[in-house]
Amino acid sequence: MRKEGVYKSRCYSVAATSILGQLATYPNLERWYSALEKPSFNPANWVFAPVWTTLYILMAHAAWRLLILPARTPGRRTALALFYVQLALNALWSWMFFAMQSPVAGLVNIIVQIGFILATIAQAWRLDKKAALCLLPLAAWVSFAAVLNFAIWFLN
Repeated sequence: MRKEGVYKSRCYSVAATSILGQLATYPNLERWYSALEKPSFNPANWVFAPVWTTLYILMAHAAWRLLILPARTPGRRTALALFYVQLALNALWSWMFFAMQSPVAGLVNIIVQIGFILATIAQAWRLDKKAALCLLPLAAWVSFAAVLNFAIWFLN
């Protein structure tokens, strides 16, 4: 029973990341982000919430799948460490881009973040292919977000 509580608390970190990101994002949407020049492929603001909700659910499921592997599984600790680093970078991006109002800081973060997402997928693939597959949409969306971040930086 104690293990189950640890698994749940670690998976809750995904929800906490979402909340931390929202705290940085929402206060800056109207007064700062809306005034920026954006590329033609910029999605409408309403698109981000359902996409990120889906991605966070998939991330939590991936983390859970890795967490339930036996603790002595070779590579498990590495996969979880990579996962939590990319998760921290995910939360930090919102603070760098929105709260600091710095597209260049966001761009630096997101490039590093993509590297950690890909490393997490590669490590998870060796351990649990379903966990790795759950992270593929994240890699695709964050890659798109990096292009969008670059375009916003370039245009402003």
